[in-house]
Amino acid sequence: MKRFNLDTKERAAMGRREQKVISGNIGCALMFVWFIFFVLVARYAWIQLVRGEELAAQVRYETGEERLMQSPRGAILDRNGRELAVSLMMKRVFIDPSNIDKGKEDEVAAKLAPLIGVTQEKVRHDIEQGGGYVVVKRFLTTDEVAAVRKLIQDEGYNCIGFEDEPKRQYPNEELAANILGFVGTDDVGLDGIEQAYDDLIKGVVAETFVQTDNVSNMPILGSVSRRVPKQNQCKTVQLTIDSTVQFMVEEVLEEALAETQPLSVTALVMKPKTGEILAMASRPSYNPNHFEDYPMELWKNRAVSSIYEPGSTFKSIVAAAALEEGLVAPNDWFQDPGYLIVSEKRIENWSGGSFGTVTFTDVMRQSINTCFAIIGLDLGADRLTKYARRFGFGEPTGIELPGEEVGLLFDPAEQEVYDSDIATMSIGQSIAVTPLQLITAMSAIANNGVLMKPYIVKAVYNEDGSVYEETKPHEVRRVISQETDKTLIGLLEQVVATGGGGKAKVKGYRIGGKTGTAQKINTEGVGYKEGCYIASFCGFAPVDDPEVTLLVIIDEPSGGNYYGGQIAAPVASKIFQQLFRYLNVEPSSDPFEGKTAAAPTAAPQPVAHATVPEVVGLNAADAQARIQGAGLRMRAEGKGVAVSQDVAPNTVVEQGAEIVVRFAPEKDGT
Repeated sequence: MKRFNLDTKERAAMGRREQKVISGNIGCALMFVWFIFFVLVARYAWIQLVRGEELAAQVRYETGEERLMQSPRGAILDRNGRELAVSLMMKRVFIDPSNIDKGKEDEVAAKLAPLIGVTQEKVRHDIEQGGGYVVVKRFLTTDEVAAVRKLIQDEGYNCIGFEDEPKRQYPNEELAANILGFVGTDDVGLDGIEQAYDDLIKGVVAETFVQTDNVSNMPILGSVSRRVPKQNQCKTVQLTIDSTVQFMVEEVLEEALAETQPLSVTALVMKPKTGEILAMASRPSYNPNHFEDYPMELWKNRAVSSIYEPGSTFKSIVAAAALEEGLVAPNDWFQDPGYLIVSEKRIENWSGGSFGTVTFTDVMRQSINTCFAIIGLDLGADRLTKYARRFGFGEPTGIELPGEEVGLLFDPAEQEVYDSDIATMSIGQSIAVTPLQLITAMSAIANNGVLMKPYIVKAVYNEDGSVYEETKPHEVRRVISQETDKTLIGLLEQVVATGGGGKAKVKGYRIGGKTGTAQKINTEGVGYKEGCYIASFCGFAPVDDPEVTLLVIIDEPSGGNYYGGQIAAPVASKIFQQLFRYLNVEPSSDPFEGKTAAAPTAAPQPVAHATVPEVVGLNAADAQARIQGAGLRMRAEGKGVAVSQDVAPNTVVEQGAEIVVRFAPEKDGT
């Protein structure tokens, strides 16, 4: 029993010793685990917190590289969303001369040059420039990129690399070229909308990390991680231009260019109720895909950057002013003397003769210079220039295109304006306008007498398609009353229906407008260039509810035919026909069909200015009657028949002015 107890105690003691040993071992193991944990934590902290940036940079250096990548330039669309300008991402190849082994320059040049279609001398020259970056060729084809990549991989060249760059393309080539402009190197817009909206549509250059393989230094698919800064770029611009209308207009202008062989032809189509530009075209033009192959003169947008004397098209504005001021009415009478002398300047009609006794309606229909000169003198410099400014002349329209000209307009408050200046301005000379100013003014007449601000950008969109900004129609001011405007529209309709603008007619449609034939200013001297003219037509349709305003300008047509009614009006007719079909404009009855101008049935009414008649050879009674009939007074000197007068015949003077006539006895036998 005692032995049994001893064994039990020994076993218990042994168990306790074993348990203590096990516990010690577990404790040591736990201490070791904690030690390892603390070592790992410390190591992790050292790597992440102390050397984190250094090691991350080393990894990035060994597995890839930082590159600058550019996003595509924003697109330019027409009003219906059709692409007018787009960007494609392409490659350019560059050389790092500092990374070429000494003595291998010729080898690199010889192997690279034939793959990209340049001369070996060109590549060698690029290498000799030194530094770390020289562009060898831009806009590589797919085959060229593949060939250069294979060369890099086969030869292990780290001195050759690629960069993305956008290439601007204009899929419609010459269509709307003068509106769109073009893009130069480094994605910089150099003209047109490309220049005006460069800040918004320009592509973004962003820092990018690219993982590359160890052999060819080529990017690994899916490894590009871009860090694009938030910028106000890469937006899409939508224009008010309708590419179909633009195409139709440009086609007709091509025909006109071939037929009349002028220096240029220009046309604009505007929506008069909103001020939207549907088409703005010039010929000859250029292809913006290859703009560098064309002379700089063809880059110019003549619609906004050229000024010219408008000629008789400006008479619409003079008529508006005279009607609004109550100086004339459609049935007022005028006596056309055939020519006038105003401040020693001779003004004559386009026909070279006199139209006789006519109404103001006839004055508009036949575009009679002498009568408009008298009306302009009645208005005076202040009122004439005031209405010109009301209609938008002498100031920029503010359209979203670069290079807009202001034009030339007298300012009576700052300079002396002579009667001859007023008279010539009344027939569209002594004033210079842009085509855009003129069509905007005519659109005000078509729009019930309200001037609208012209615009060509409909909206700008963000990359996600949301609207960044949108242009709304903007009413500038009312230029004439509704009553005056209605009367003026009726007169302009008769110009096309039965007057000088007859060749602009389209059967079944009512069109209002005015033709113009202006001499060109001699830019190298004084006066006008001999035999050089600008023919034009500006009008709107349909008269009862105008949908479009159209301006056609033909600069220096060849041959003897240079009148606006003869060569510009037919061009306008062709454009109107296509516009009516495309815009689904319904025909309307023509109230003037088969009608001609009525002959005068009443005596002429006097106006504020009068034309001095010729009385030499008349007796005193007849001379007195003729001078009084012109609204003037006569002072006679001597007796017999008139032998001289102190004011030459057809000189414009103020109504009621005194004319001194000297009489002498008739000689025997005469």
